[in-house]
Amino acid sequence: MSKYVFEARMEVRDYECDIEGIVNNANYLHYTEHTRHLFLKECGLSFAQMHEKGVDAVVARMQLEYKAPLRCDDEFISRLWLEKDGIKYIFHQDIFRASDETMCFRGKIMLVCLVNGRLAESEDYDRAFAPYL
Repeated sequence: MSKYVFEARMEVRDYECDIEGIVNNANYLHYTEHTRHLFLKECGLSFAQMHEKGVDAVVARMQLEYKAPLRCDDEFISRLWLEKDGIKYIFHQDIFRASDETMCFRGKIMLVCLVNGRLAESEDYDRAFAPYL
């Protein structure tokens, strides 16, 4: 059984590719961040509204593995599952080429919350993520 709790489909845009015709490595971070923001919306929270409340989820650490390249116009599926370790939310995010389910990217992204500028627990995030932990 899959641990994934959320997925988003996207398409590679031509300007995201480098001279070699493959997606530039930095764009995978954009894809994973966008996936987390979409997941947050599904959980009933807005990243912007949380910021206005003084609660900011920030990346503390990333472990990245590039497996196979995506190319211009490739459709891909960005999937995630998460766990919590102390005050850290750990997002396990994998990107698959849609046409053949080849894994292209694997990331482990650790986030922490700043509440009014200080490292702290967020009741809002804990409540929103509880069904997925």
